[in-house]
Amino acid sequence: MALKKKPVNGMRDILPEEAALRDHVTAVIKETYRSHGFTPIETPLLEEIGNLSNDQGGENEKLIFKVLKRGEKLDLTGDVREEDIVDYGMRYDLTVPLSRFYSNNENDLQKPFKALQMGPVFRADRPQKGRYRQFTQCDIDIIGEKSYLAECELITATTKALSRLSFSDFRIVINDRRLLSSMADYAGFPKERQGKLFIILDKLDKIGLEGVRDELKESGFDETSIEKYISLFEALDGKNDIQESLSILKERMGDFFPEDAASDLTNIGSIVMSDDVREADFSLVFDPTLVRGMGYYTGPVFEIRIAELDISCGGGGRYDNMVGLFAGHDTPACGFSIGFERIILLLKEKGYEIPGSGKKTAILLDKGLSADEIKKAYGEARALRSEGNTVLIERMQKNKKFQKEMLEKEGYSEVIEKWQNQ
Repeated sequence: MALKKKPVNGMRDILPEEAALRDHVTAVIKETYRSHGFTPIETPLLEEIGNLSNDQGGENEKLIFKVLKRGEKLDLTGDVREEDIVDYGMRYDLTVPLSRFYSNNENDLQKPFKALQMGPVFRADRPQKGRYRQFTQCDIDIIGEKSYLAECELITATTKALSRLSFSDFRIVINDRRLLSSMADYAGFPKERQGKLFIILDKLDKIGLEGVRDELKESGFDETSIEKYISLFEALDGKNDIQESLSILKERMGDFFPEDAASDLTNIGSIVMSDDVREADFSLVFDPTLVRGMGYYTGPVFEIRIAELDISCGGGGRYDNMVGLFAGHDTPACGFSIGFERIILLLKEKGYEIPGSGKKTAILLDKGLSADEIKKAYGEARALRSEGNTVLIERMQKNKKFQKEMLEKEGYSEVIEKWQNQ
């Protein structure tokens, strides 16, 4: 039986042109983040299944690739349950592994700790354009800083990285989980059902305010609470300025209004949009419907919205309780993740060219060349490489025309032919 040559559904092979682009984007992002004091780390692809299934990962916990026990531990006899035969899972994001990493190595790490982590993650999702079952995440996190200084540093570094990749006029959308909870409390929704409430609210950009109202009714929420809740969003009427929106909400919510969340949002906006701080062309937009799907967020949350895509290109927020689940004590934390795969997709569609990569030259060697003549060709290649150029040396093929066409397609602007006794 012939082996299957196609990759697993939802995963893909990366061809040379895209691989070069990915290397470049990775280098730009890492260099930018390092300049802000973030330190690279690595964590394993596999985590204990209990770490991944702790009700903190939202819908992603339904998408875990689970790993069977091995050898004698895998007992398939009798009435077998999933928990009896599964012990590990493939990480679905980098935040849970980072939280475990920090708690395990806390005594050896600087405080606060600024982590930079890039690597593949896995979700058993339905594949579609820009969405895969294996994809790269690019995260920066600050652990141990409880003030809004962490959010400011994350937004500043991330927007600078995007700017260096030629993105401009994009938006950072911001909200606060404390504000979301206070709005739900004001409307009279019980705490135990607010998770379901936020899942429905998160669909607002797809189904509209009327759709949210209808789905809340279908889910059995109290109609008086629904109307009180909807009225808050109607009062904002598309406004996205932080201070103006917060003033309207404060007037309506009275004692339910969270002053701490409002203060943090106002200060973050004031700092990151200051001419002394901002190094990129972006706007900061307040959106009271921004939820972010993860259950572990506790404070400010934010997303990247780029005009060319109608979906998020990254996001993050504060998750002050996650590290404590591992460490056993309260540890503030905040992170931002760039949607690496979607950024790559956009750059490819824009025809982005890697800057400063030097000239690409191919040296084709006739099969009859002697060892001494080949050495001379290598010397010529070395000289060209020392000037910052890319030089490929390979044998001349019978179909030289096709060979040159392929080299031109790969960006080789000059072809040097080396013949015998030349």
